[in-house]
Amino acid sequence: MAHIQLPDGLPGIRGPMAFSPQTAEPLNALANALLQTDDGLSRAERELIATCVSALNDCFFCQTIHGAVASHYLGQEGETVVNAVRCDYRQAALSDKMKALLAIAESVQRGGKHVSHEQVAAARSEGATDKDIHDTVLIAAAFCMFNRYVDGLATAAPTDPALYRTRAAKVAEQGYTAPDGYRPPQPQTKELH
Repeated sequence: MAHIQLPDGLPGIRGPMAFSPQTAEPLNALANALLQTDDGLSRAERELIATCVSALNDCFFCQTIHGAVASHYLGQEGETVVNAVRCDYRQAALSDKMKALLAIAESVQRGGKHVSHEQVAAARSEGATDKDIHDTVLIAAAFCMFNRYVDGLATAAPTDPALYRTRAAKVAEQGYTAPDGYRPPQPQTKELH
């Protein structure tokens, strides 16, 4: 049960976003800027970074929904790749460049100062650009925040994979959008006479 009163039927981050539309708008704008572009990294690669960080943070909802979106983009082999990234990205069927970027993301997840010059050099040697490195760090940092937002409020997270696949198709088509506005019940005020 969530720590605050959230709308029914909106699991994970969707509940808090409906609860607080004024913060949902910039958070969705950030998610779209980071994940809904193929500038440098592909959308699938961006979602894999979000999935990896969310798995490291043990955020079930985020690792599952972003894994489903990554899988949607990757096609037939998507679920296999996503499951490997969630378990151990070093063993996943990924490019050496992507593994080097995920090593950077893993360091960001532990704390920004854990990213080393050697990790950045390794990513560059595999073809990563400054934009790829920048976006990896920002996606990883943002997902630490998103994961803590979701888990810090103890939001609901369904376990049915079909729900995540359905939502993933919508995200791929429409981007990240806030649910319709929800207003929490207001305390009763006494009228002055």
